[in-house]
Formats: sequence, structure tokens, C-alpha cells
Amino acid sequence: MRRSRRRAAAVSAIVLAAVLGLVGCSGGGGVHRTREVRAADTLGAGEGSVSLLTWNGYAEDGSNDPRVDWITPFQKKTRCRVDIKYATDAQEMRQLMSKPNLHYDGVAAPPEIAGQLVADRQVVAVNPDLIDGYKDLEPVLRAQLTKDGKPYGVPFTWGSNLLMYDQRAVRTAPDSWGALFDPAEAKKYAGRLVVRDSPLTLGDVALYLKAHDPKLHIKDPFALTGKQLAAAASLITKQHPYVSTYWLNPSDAIAPFADGQAALGQVWPYQVDVLSRSGRSVAGVTPREGVTGWMDAWMVGARGDHPNCMYQWLNWASSPEVQQQVAEWDGVAPANSEACGHDRLRPQFCSAYHVGDRSYLNKIVFARTPTKDCGGRGEGCADYAAWIRAWQNARR
Repeated sequence: MRRSRRRAAAVSAIVLAAVLGLVGCSGGGGVHRTREVRAADTLGAGEGSVSLLTWNGYAEDGSNDPRVDWITPFQKKTRCRVDIKYATDAQEMRQLMSKPNLHYDGVAAPPEIAGQLVADRQVVAVNPDLIDGYKDLEPVLRAQLTKDGKPYGVPFTWGSNLLMYDQRAVRTAPDSWGALFDPAEAKKYAGRLVVRDSPLTLGDVALYLKAHDPKLHIKDPFALTGKQLAAAASLITKQHPYVSTYWLNPSDAIAPFADGQAALGQVWPYQVDVLSRSGRSVAGVTPREGVTGWMDAWMVGARGDHPNCMYQWLNWASSPEVQQQVAEWDGVAPANSEACGHDRLRPQFCSAYHVGDRSYLNKIVFARTPTKDCGGRGEGCADYAAWIRAWQNARR
């Protein structure tokens, strides 16, 4: 249930123009287990091509904007032709990676499925020694996708989930997720709430319940028992009548605030940045209960035919120059904080997205694939399929 990717740079330009005009207006299948494949030991000559499964906006060749192109220089440098399949959501991505007749060399996996790809052996461990910029990637991010001490993902982009409010509509700055998820509080802004359309939003609700309902004994908002998941879903069910917008595309969370129709919302730094730069009176808040976050990582396919070209792509995607372009184009935080060095990214961007802010990163509860074994701590938790059902039922 992942968002569809949209190009943030293009969207930002449209939004900035649109805001000026709006100010005066009223309103799957079975899993195929593969043979065990070891991580690469050495990097050899490129095979001539690399097959990638990714989000729209994560692999640009200049066709959307001639100024935005990190594929063409990669192909010229490595002589590895890039073949791309764009996924519409996380479940499609998992299904494609599970098909035995498909041999993707790499996938830009979100947290909804990354852990499951590891468990199903659809991806293999990566060898950090073959990735020049690996040590420049944020340590907190590098620790997110490991099994038996081995890394299975190369961090690419990340973000956090914030509480944003319109300062004209909400006079007292909210400091708790309760302003959005507590039905009694949410009712105050009925029809003016914005929420991310993802089962992982239940993790934000669980983070709130962890602090305010100790009887539930929630320890990890992404490792919930059936009872704990039901409690989180119950709040979404009660909040649902007051929500005006559920967003998948990041731009869909901007319009309601741009035209003054929204008061409170669950957003990313991207929306706060775009709306603030356009002159809207919004503010992003880190609630006292904390925030959750997400990380998309490149993973190496277990059936890939071009491992050498794939590792060259991992090197390329981790470089500060490419990280800069991805961050600007998609409106996301780069995993390599060097993207903010040497005037690559504007200081305001780096500050808004907390790039290189390790004290902030250390406080984020990063999402991961919910599993029955509670993230390796034992049986008794709800898996992601249960999360999907709970989210869908709560929104009916």
C-alpha cells in the first residue's frame, strides 16, 4: 500500500503557482523460495545491463526533465544499460520480486516489504566492502535492514512522519498525536483532517497509544499483538468520519492546506517545506510521543543476472551527487549526508529534512515489515497482511 511516486520538483513548482491562485478562493500469490545465494566477494567486469524494480522518480533519465538525469551518465561511465520497471505500490513490488521467471538485479524496497523479501529469500545480503560510499550512509539507516549480522539493504532515501497544522485554523500549537488520532480531539476539526493512506499509519497510532494507554503494553509500534492492532484500528475507525483527505501521492496532502481547507495532518517534511516556501502559515511538529519514519533501500535480487552492474549501480546511487539529485527531485532526505556538503543542497533543505542530524535520526522509530514473530522476538504478533486488513476495515 505504498504511495505512487511523483516528481517533487515539478510538483513543488505547480503548487507554488497554485497557492497564489487559491489564496483568494473558497474552498499476492504464493512465495517462490529461491536457492541460497551468497553475497558477492569481488567486483568484476560489468555484464552490459542491469534490471531494476523501483518507484517512479528514483531512476531518472532526463525524459521527464532534461535537467534531471542520473541514468545517462551512469550508463556512459559503466556501460551498463539500465532497464527499469516502475511499481505502482509495495504489494506489486513484492509480487514481481517473487515471480521465479523474473530476474531483477535490484529493487528499491520500502519498509512494508523489505523484511519480507529477506525472509522469503528474494534478496541476498550485500557486501559493504564493494560499495565505495557505504560508510558515508547514516549509521542509523544502515542498521535498519540486517539479519544475522549481515546487511541486506543499502539505504537510499528516508523521511519522518510529522504532525502539521495551519496556524490560522489551530490557534494553540498541538504537541501530541492525540490532536489527530484521539477521536474527541479530532472532532474539533471535523472535515479538515489529512491522514496518510497506509497501513503503517497504524504504527503512528500505536506510538500514541504506547504513551497514553499503558494497559495495552505496547513496546514496539511495528510489532503489535492482535489486541494491540485492534486498539489502533479502533481509533482510526472512530476518527474516520472527521478525515477529509487520505493521501498516497505526497502532493495530495498539499492542496487541502494550500486552499485553506485543512487544519491538521499527518505529513512528511516535504509538505511542510513546500507549503512554507510558498508562504502558507503551516508548521510541522514533532509530537511529544515521538515520530515514526521510513527508509527505502536498494536490495540485491536473489535471481539477478548482472551482479557486477548492480554493484556499480549501488555505488552510483550512494554517491553524494546522485543523492543530491534524488533528494531534490523527490522531496526526500538523502541517506548520504554528504549530499548537503559543498553547497550541493541548499541549507534550508538540509535543515527542513534533518539531513545529517543524528540526534534526530536516533529518536525516530523506523518502520519495518510487521511479522508474526514480532521482529524476531517470538511468536504472537500480527503480520503485515493483518495490518492491511485492519487498515481497510477501519476506513470503511
